[in-house]
Amino acid sequence: MSQTIDATTMETVVTHALESAKLAGASQCDVLLVEGNDREVRVRGDEVEFVKQAQERGLGIRTLVAGKDGLQTAVVSTSDLAPDAVERMAQEAVALARATAPDPFAGIPEDGFATELPDLGLFDESDFGVSLDARIEDAKRAEAAARATDKRIDNSQGSQASSGFARIVYGNHHGFLSSYQSASHGLFSEPLARDGDSMQRDYWMTAGRRLSDLDDPAIVGRKAANRALRRLGAKRVATCVVPVLFDGLTAPSLIGQLTSCLSGYSIYRESSFLADKMGEMIASSNVTIIDDGRLQGGLGSKPFDGEGQQTRRNVLLEDGQLKSWLLDHYSAKKLGLTSTGSASRGTGSAPHVGTTNLWLEPGEKTLDELIAEIDRGLLVTELIGMGFNPTTGDYSRGAAGLWIENGEIVHPVEEITIAGNLGEMLKQIDRVGSELVWRGRTASPPVRISQMTIAGE
Repeated sequence: MSQTIDATTMETVVTHALESAKLAGASQCDVLLVEGNDREVRVRGDEVEFVKQAQERGLGIRTLVAGKDGLQTAVVSTSDLAPDAVERMAQEAVALARATAPDPFAGIPEDGFATELPDLGLFDESDFGVSLDARIEDAKRAEAAARATDKRIDNSQGSQASSGFARIVYGNHHGFLSSYQSASHGLFSEPLARDGDSMQRDYWMTAGRRLSDLDDPAIVGRKAANRALRRLGAKRVATCVVPVLFDGLTAPSLIGQLTSCLSGYSIYRESSFLADKMGEMIASSNVTIIDDGRLQGGLGSKPFDGEGQQTRRNVLLEDGQLKSWLLDHYSAKKLGLTSTGSASRGTGSAPHVGTTNLWLEPGEKTLDELIAEIDRGLLVTELIGMGFNPTTGDYSRGAAGLWIENGEIVHPVEEITIAGNLGEMLKQIDRVGSELVWRGRTASPPVRISQMTIAGE
């Protein structure tokens, strides 16, 4: 990371911001400083379509001022780290806070801060020197492999490679001050397949904290190409009610939508269909869902959350039973509970609830074995749109995939809608696959729901 500032200097900036906020009249305050260095390239055919290298720094100051009926809060941010600029921003933050309504639940945690910073495998120091040329070469290899797979791969949306590095420093008026470094790398390929009048696209990707964690670019390109090829000749199917199997790319969206209903904010606002279900069986016994901020090498791992709280392993569902909400300090106070170390925040925003490394525990059978068990049904490989209502659980998404008859894939499917209610869908998960592959912060093996409505012809 060239032209960066070291951790000691960053901590000095954070300390100065905290002192400035207290001098300006803040009753409570915390400060987040993030420095990022990102590089991204995209190749399409033989051409490099774009190259981006960006280095950014952001300082966020949150001030809370004691009012008659609670604390008044404001958040300001700046990229100017000069001492006088930091002092000015701290003063503005206090002035803005005094103009806001008091909130009896507002505040910064008083304890529970991270007391140890274990090595979570968030970066490989040797990767810091990765060049743009090296990432261009990775993208070129993926693109070339995709196009060489079959003559019907005659175009693409491009192959993209990225590397990002970050240093995060957080401090608050209680004296907590700590920092960590992280990195993330990715490679993505999206080829187009054509056969007569039929044209289809699909993608494949790989991601990790270390460059060595990534799949070989040629494997990424070929996998993307084969996914696009198998969609050629897709057609609609008649409206029916059948088993629906979500593959490893689409199943994580189900888990993500479920956890949006487990956020403490959704619970105290009563905007979640699960608001009164704590301790109940809300899913089949096949379903155990975990969020773990300290998973070794996880793309969402971090030693402390956006409020300095120690991250931890949270079991959200265990064998179908609802075990925990996801809470930051504010939502925990609203519910009379304690934080689960799930605060997420940017430099320009107050903390909110977020997941870290979220996954559904795998079962024993492979995707191919799950397909072989289905007499007639759908394998979903792509979801379209955002048709989910967290208040009612109603679920409706556009979809594409592969039709299954007598345990075998017989043809691709497109222009259909799958619908149900997430509460019922969770209870109808009768199979969970064995392949758990991380391509982001949320992962799931294939998941089969025993019955869903497919709206087609």
